[in-house]
Amino acid sequence: MAYNPAPLERLIEHFAKFNGIGRKGAARLAYQVLTMDASQAMAFADAIRDAHTKVHRCSICQSFTDAEVCPICSDGGRDGSTILVVESPQDVAAFERTREYRGRYHVLHGLISPVDGITADQLAIRELLARLQDGTVKEVIMATNPTVEGEATALYLSKIIKPLGV
Repeated sequence: MAYNPAPLERLIEHFAKFNGIGRKGAARLAYQVLTMDASQAMAFADAIRDAHTKVHRCSICQSFTDAEVCPICSDGGRDGSTILVVESPQDVAAFERTREYRGRYHVLHGLISPVDGITADQLAIRELLARLQDGTVKEVIMATNPTVEGEATALYLSKIIKPLGV
């Protein structure tokens, strides 16, 4: 077994916690960080710190923003009668790249998954229901993945939204 100094091993372990990054990829990233000069490494650390302290959920759609309300929610030209419900902020970015959808979004920050211990209470569902109370939203589009968790989440949401007349 190869020996890594403790600080390097900790860095590898932290990278390995990212979804889709295995131990080998984590080690590659950690070694890449070590090849940076001191100013690059500090700039990288500052970028992580800034993102972690300055980025939060939009008070309306729950996507990530560095303002109180994200640019999409504050855009008066968007169709406020339609909400596209997605799992994560990355999904918003993917839909926006298509430049086809001009409505609003709502980010759940996960999917219902009893196997993983994720319940509806842990998702941004209360915030979605609050948005539907004033009657301006006429249509909610479910854009969850066609997985067991995605389908279960879409079914659950459709059951609680339908009585609201949306």
